[in-house]
Amino acid sequence: MWGVETSLSAESIPLRTPIAQELTAEGRALFSWETDAPALHARFRLEWRFRSADEEAESDEASLAEGVPDELADGRVDSVTRRLIEAGVVQRGAEVLTRPVRPFSLPAEAGLAMDVVRKLSSTLDQVAELHPFVKGRGLAAPQLGIGLAAAVVRPPEPGAEQIVLLNPQVVGESADSDVQLEGCLSFFDVRGLVRRPLCVNVRTTLPSGESVVTRFEHGLARLACHEIDHLEGRLYVDRMDLPTQLLPLDEYSGSGQPWRY
Repeated sequence: MWGVETSLSAESIPLRTPIAQELTAEGRALFSWETDAPALHARFRLEWRFRSADEEAESDEASLAEGVPDELADGRVDSVTRRLIEAGVVQRGAEVLTRPVRPFSLPAEAGLAMDVVRKLSSTLDQVAELHPFVKGRGLAAPQLGIGLAAAVVRPPEPGAEQIVLLNPQVVGESADSDVQLEGCLSFFDVRGLVRRPLCVNVRTTLPSGESVVTRFEHGLARLACHEIDHLEGRLYVDRMDLPTQLLPLDEYSGSGQPWRY
């Protein structure tokens, strides 16, 4: 069983949250799906196909693709989105992405903070295999269903040390800004134009409890702001002038290219 979401402004995409399955004592499988945050003009469709015992014995990868409509099965977008869900990345529409997180009490919660950072780092390692992230990439705790103030940013340069953001706050920003197309692992299939400051000063807390301020510029400033937005319960579409004008990934020409400054 699978489901798709359609709207007036985008092609069909997979449901952003999984379909629940329950097995009854009589051997029946009951499927259900719900959302309490439907997008404007969104429509949802559930479809299914019965499989024989021989088909059930096929590999996991083949079983995953089997029965999916052509417009989903043939596209890279759907493949990446599915694997992101499998990696544990929460998708747009989940309530956890709309709630501000709780800050860590450091140094008392240093162990908890580093556990969350390790989980974010491990997931980003999996994500790196799905797409060429030449602009860099990041992940915030709410995207793994964790309501705590932690995020990790990976700069685009090979071998660059990742940036850990604990209890981050933007404490200063440049008057100069620019507009660039951004993406998000929680709705990977589209891109949107977002205005961001060219430079930001971000105050974070070290596991020791010490507070530090770091200056980020250009692409790193954009990545840091994007992740801090997640910790405040905000997605990049909330900052778009026209949030309905999202560009489908297959029409986006910036894949494999860094942001230009």
